[in-house]
Amino acid sequence: MCGRYASFLPPDLIARLFGTSNSLPNLKPTWNMAPTMDAPVVRRHPETGERHLGLLTWGFVPAFTKDIKAARRPVNARAETVATSGMFRAAFAKRRCLVPAAAFYEWRADPGGKTPFAIVRMDGDPLGFAGIWEGWRSPDGDILRSFAIVTTHANQQMSALHERMPVILEPADWPIWLGETAGDPAALLKPSADGVLRFWPIDRRIGNVRNDGPDLLEPAQSLL
Repeated sequence: MCGRYASFLPPDLIARLFGTSNSLPNLKPTWNMAPTMDAPVVRRHPETGERHLGLLTWGFVPAFTKDIKAARRPVNARAETVATSGMFRAAFAKRRCLVPAAAFYEWRADPGGKTPFAIVRMDGDPLGFAGIWEGWRSPDGDILRSFAIVTTHANQQMSALHERMPVILEPADWPIWLGETAGDPAALLKPSADGVLRFWPIDRRIGNVRNDGPDLLEPAQSLL
C-alpha cells in the first residue's frame, strides 16, 4: 500500500514539470503527507483539456456516498480491480489524475518491529503516482474533491520491503493516463522496473503524523 509520502515540491516546480496552466494553489510543504490531508493533484480540465494543479483530499469519497461520516475513504485503489470495482470504476474511466511526490514511505516487518524506509527515484526526479479522483456533493451543495493512489504488486526490488507499491508513471505515459492521447490506461498499471527506485531506512518518528520536516528523510544510522 501507500499510506504516507513526502509532498514538499514548490508549486511552480510542479507546474513546470507536470505542464499545468492554471493559477498556482497555496501548497503547504510536508514531509509526512497522511490520509485526510489536502495534497497537490494534477488533473485534466474537462472543458479546456489543459492540465490543472489543485488541492484534493487524500481519501476517496465516491459520488454516491450518502453518509460522509460513515464513508470508508480508502487512500489506495488496487490496480487489479480499479476498473471493475463499484467504488472506483467510474473514476478510473473518466477521472484519472497524477499525484506528484518527492518520496514515499513503506514499512518492513522485522522481528523487532516495523522498520520504515524512504523511497525515491534513482534519477532524483519527482514521482508521479497514478491516481483517481472524485467529486462528492454535500446536501448543502458543497463539493469535496478527493483522490486515491493506485497500487500494484511490488517489483523484485521493492518486495524486500512490502508486497505492494504505488503505480509510478513515467512522463511519457502521463498523456495516456490523463486521457490526452489514445492508449490503454490499464496497461500502465504495473510496477516500476527494478533500478528505477532506491530506498534507505529512516527513523520511526515518521509513524506519527505530528512529526514533520526534512529530517524525516535522514537515514537511520543505527540501521544502515
